[in-house]
Formats: sequence, C-alpha cells, structure tokens
Amino acid sequence: MNQLRELFPDQDYGFRMTMWKGAPIDFFQSADTTGGILAERVRCLKQDAGVYASLTPEGMSLLAEANEMGQTWGLPNVTDVVELAGSWEPDILFLSQDFEGRFRLRGGSLCFPTGWALEEKLGLTLESIHGIVPGLNPAIGRAIDQFLAGLKPGLAFRRDNWGIAATDELNLHPNRRIAPPGLPVHLDRMWLRVEHQALVSLPKNNGVMFAIRIALHRLDDLRKDDIVAQGLIRALRTMPREVAAYKGLSRVRDGLITLLDIGG
Repeated sequence: MNQLRELFPDQDYGFRMTMWKGAPIDFFQSADTTGGILAERVRCLKQDAGVYASLTPEGMSLLAEANEMGQTWGLPNVTDVVELAGSWEPDILFLSQDFEGRFRLRGGSLCFPTGWALEEKLGLTLESIHGIVPGLNPAIGRAIDQFLAGLKPGLAFRRDNWGIAATDELNLHPNRRIAPPGLPVHLDRMWLRVEHQALVSLPKNNGVMFAIRIALHRLDDLRKDDIVAQGLIRALRTMPREVAAYKGLSRVRDGLITLLDIGG
C-alpha cells in the first residue's frame, strides 16, 4: 500500500506535475507471470485491431525507434503497431512536435483506455486532448509541453493518475458503454483505477513514448489501510465539482466518503 499512500499526499485535490525518475527496463519489462494481460490485449485486437492500435505516418519512425529501445530491455521485436499492441504489456502512445513545437498524438496501442478512444484523438495536440478535462490546461497545460520538450534520454519519468470505476475490466473504451459508478454505493463493487505512467524520450525523432499500465484496487481492500483511505477521502472532498462530474463521481462521491470513513 505504500505506493497508494504516495498517490494521495496530505494535500487537497489538484493537478500536479509530480514525477520521479527510473530505469525504463523496470517499467517496460514483462511483469505478468500469468500471461493474462497479453491474452486480454490479443482479445481486444481480434475484436477490432483498428480501434485499439493505429498510427499516423508521422508515427512510423517513432515506433521504429521505440522498438530499438525495446530490444535493449528484452522486449519482443515488433514490426507494426498491431504487433506492438499484442506483444508489449503496457499501452504505448507516441507523441512528437509539429512545426509550431506543439506535441501531437501520432498513435500507438491503447487496448485498456480509461474512457477515451484512440481513433478520435489521432493527430490532435495535447492541449486539444486535455481540453475536456476541467481545469487541467490552465493548471499544468503549458508545463506539460515544456516538460516533454526537455525530457532527458535514457530515463523513464514516472507518474500516476487515478479514478474510480464500477468494474474490474481493463478495457473501458467508450464503445463498450460500461457504466460509471452509480447508486447504491458498495465498496466491494468499486475499484480504484490507477494509471501507472512512464514517459521516455525518443531523441532521434524528437518524440516521446508515453506508456501506461493499469492497476485495480477494490475499495473495500483499500479501506483496510487508514492512511490511504483518509487520503482518498480528502481528495474526493476537495475535488472541484466539475472534475467530479468529468470523472463520473458526482452521484457517488458523498456515499464513497461516508463508507470509506466508517469502513462500510
């Protein structure tokens, strides 16, 4: 639970550029001994590969460079984005700067999206992609582009993001129409959904590889650690109303706070 404690610092909710450095191999190397993650990725691709893996022409060189790096980390060699999606455990997204210096999404593999569709965001700037998140661009939008432009090669810059889901499904693509948390609130039927993220420079092509691993923690299990529970309670209490609505928590926020506080 230590990592979850770090996810909820003793602060009110807010958008922060909190990062830590690590070795890329520690994030990207295979971590699932059961093979279940790759099996689920392959199932997604069999349903509709174009939905979960897509690349613009600008992304081809980024994929090739990422594959070269992956070889040094012991990852499978891949020749196209669908093969990438079915062979590497994390989701992989590629970004590069346009002629105005703005980072744009060039595609990648996204088998386990948290409520958004890769095919709808291809080619868009980060500012456009983040525009639907209330308050994010004014708070850290400029800092994100500046940070990406200054990434140092050879390191993985790590951060975590979280939400709450009413399912332990990994794939929350909007076309699946999986409902957000609803009433009545039961901690054993809701999960803290954590995106463990890593940013790696692709210096040959002035690009960035953005990787995501999903971790799920059922809320009744999470409640057993009072420090984590109280951190989540504070985040929920201080989350702006429009952010709670965006995250699908408006209806359940009060109930979650009550049950997390009393252990219900």
